[in-house]
Amino acid sequence: MGRDPTERETPLTPPVREELLARWGEPHRRYHTVTHLRDVLERLVPLREFAEDPEAVELAAWFHDAVYDPRAPDNEERSASLAERLLAGDSRAPEVARLVRLTAGHAPADDDRNGAVLCDADLGVLAGPPAAYAAYAAAVRQEYHFVDDAAFREGRAEVLRRLLALPRLFKTPYGAEHWEATARFNVHGELRLLTG
Repeated sequence: MGRDPTERETPLTPPVREELLARWGEPHRRYHTVTHLRDVLERLVPLREFAEDPEAVELAAWFHDAVYDPRAPDNEERSASLAERLLAGDSRAPEVARLVRLTAGHAPADDDRNGAVLCDADLGVLAGPPAAYAAYAAAVRQEYHFVDDAAFREGRAEVLRRLLALPRLFKTPYGAEHWEATARFNVHGELRLLTG
C-alpha cells in the first residue's frame, strides 16, 4: 500500500484536516475510526472515474462520519452540518453535505454518480476477506457495547436485512463487479450467525 491517504494532498485546509482527524480519533470509536476513513479514501481511488465531482466526493468521505455517537440517531445530519460550517464559502459545501446525508441510507438515485461513488466506498468494507469482515463486525459490536446482546442481534440483523433488500449494494460498475458477490456472501453469513 502507498502513502497514508489521510496524509495526501486534499482540498481540505490544514486546520480543517486536523479537526477532522481529531474527531475520527475520538476514544469511544471502535469501527468509525481513522482506519475506516483511510479505507474509504483508498476505496475511492478505483471509483474516482465514476464521480462527476471527485473532489466533492473526497471531501464528503472526510466528513461522512466526522460526528459519531453510537447512541445518537442523527450522526449523518450532524456530520453534514459540520461540513456546511467548516466549508462555509466553498462552492462544494452543499454537495458535500448532501453526500454526507446520503450515507444514512446508502441508497443513491440511479443517476447520482457522486452518491454512488461515496456509498460504494463506504460499503466496500462489506466485501472484505473473512478475517477483515469479522474484525469489522466485532468493532461495530464494540461501539454498541452499551446495548444488550439480544437487542444488538435484533437491531444489527435488521440493518443487514435492509442492506440485502437493496437491488444492488454497489452502484458503480467497479463496485458491482469487484465487491457485490463477496459483500452479499459476508452479510448473509453474519445474518445467519446473528439469527441462528
